[in-house]
Amino acid sequence: MAGAMKALIIDVEGTELTKEERAFFKKHNPLGYILFARSCKEPKQLKALTDSLREISGREDVPILIDQEGGRVARLRPPHWRKTVPADVYAKLAARDEKAAKEATYLNNRLIAMELQAQGINVDCTPVLDLLVKGMSDVIGDRAFGTEPRQIVKLATEVCRGMMDSGVMPIIKHIPGHGRTKVDSHHELPVVDAPLEVLRKTDFVPFKELAHIPWAMTAHVIYTAIDDKLPATHSKKVVKVIRDEIGFDGLLLTDDLSMKALSGSYAERVHQSINAGCDVVLHCNGKMAEKAEVAENTPLMSQQAMDRFTKGFKALPKPKKLGAHETEQALATLISPVQVA
Repeated sequence: MAGAMKALIIDVEGTELTKEERAFFKKHNPLGYILFARSCKEPKQLKALTDSLREISGREDVPILIDQEGGRVARLRPPHWRKTVPADVYAKLAARDEKAAKEATYLNNRLIAMELQAQGINVDCTPVLDLLVKGMSDVIGDRAFGTEPRQIVKLATEVCRGMMDSGVMPIIKHIPGHGRTKVDSHHELPVVDAPLEVLRKTDFVPFKELAHIPWAMTAHVIYTAIDDKLPATHSKKVVKVIRDEIGFDGLLLTDDLSMKALSGSYAERVHQSINAGCDVVLHCNGKMAEKAEVAENTPLMSQQAMDRFTKGFKALPKPKKLGAHETEQALATLISPVQVA
């Protein structure tokens, strides 16, 4: 079922597709899919699920996304998949030995991406480029690669390199920066009052330095210095900053439209996101009625969005071979000085 695709990435309810889901996906032909822990029980089952998504879409390159950052944000977990540590472990290592931290970050993400590839998953919603800011919400917390933009750039670059060397597309997030939020956007709308000059010298820096990465995910955050009324996902002013000042010209994906930071009907959320300049909307964890409202109101991919999508996947190199066991041993040795039980 190749052909015109809707500018939509949507979740899967369980470990295998229901008859209702199959009919829904065939009808709407979304650009791609996102998986959560509820759909990832064991390797054989998961590979069968991703195979069925490719069969329904009729596209080998259909994006199948997952959040596998490491640490608390990991959908694949033991006993079937490797236990991973959060970004702040690599940040702590960088304070002791930057070279070792960069190597460890690269190896960790090679291993993560190899696991994803084996299951038919080709996009990972990582790395987090948000700053760790004292006194702010812990929604970012140990997911951050530190407090300093330059360190974040160095380590996040290794995340992207490791992912792409294993044939998985990374997504830089949450553009243009979620670190200064006092509340969690999953539950309410954060407002950042920092002056634009401060944002330019801090939060924007990692995104500007990694603007060449093909995919990015928006932040559901109001930045009063740019637009004091609308969150980035719905703001033409903020998207203009993302495109023109930060310099990101890749595929711009919204964060989950079901998050409580956003208001209005799902139809309104879709329209505002696309009108603001987002290329693709993401909808997760919704009931079928909500999914239907999102899908019915999502337009087909624009030509510009299709060009960005195509260009991005063409940029992925062929996966490089790597010995998993030896790499795990090397990684364990590198992070052992800062490893916590």
